[in-house]
Amino acid sequence: MRKAALLEAIASQNRGLLATETDKIAILSAVARLEDLNPTPRPVEATDLLDGNWRLLYTTSRGLLTIDQLPFLKLGQIYQCIRAKDAKVYNIAEVYGLPYLEGFISVAARFEPVSERRVLVKFERSISGLQRLINYQSPSEFIRQIESGQRFPALDFGIDSSNQQGWLDTTYLDEDLRIGRGNEGSVFVLTKA
Repeated sequence: MRKAALLEAIASQNRGLLATETDKIAILSAVARLEDLNPTPRPVEATDLLDGNWRLLYTTSRGLLTIDQLPFLKLGQIYQCIRAKDAKVYNIAEVYGLPYLEGFISVAARFEPVSERRVLVKFERSISGLQRLINYQSPSEFIRQIESGQRFPALDFGIDSSNQQGWLDTTYLDEDLRIGRGNEGSVFVLTKA
């Protein structure tokens, strides 16, 4: 019931882009009520549930939402792809704008569990460019290319993880919904893709 209430509250918010201050308060209240019912008390250890491609339904992250404010660009789907066995996470934001200039912004990171619900995230690589130039088909295919060591005709560079790290708490996890809270105060609601 509380899960349905949260999903209904975020359904028309375009991942948070359309949320008013009143909407945000109501959504964060629905998030907190659902977190109280977390069926997975040790989510970091539930690798079978964590693993996979997650699509963002809602966020308060200004870093993600401001991508939509760039000239000529609109934010498409956003994915967080977790490879628990390898302790890796891939964040991929698809962007659209002028015809044939569809793009993506991606960050690859390693994570290290530090408690039953928190992971420390160390960013390692950033890749941004045009989907057509790298033959982008899907998050899974893109990750396969990254893991094979492929370099891309895009802005593709390593990140000094000593300066670029954060943490993420998984505060709710079931078979198809995950809620996380990040070190910058952001909330993320994702569904299994």
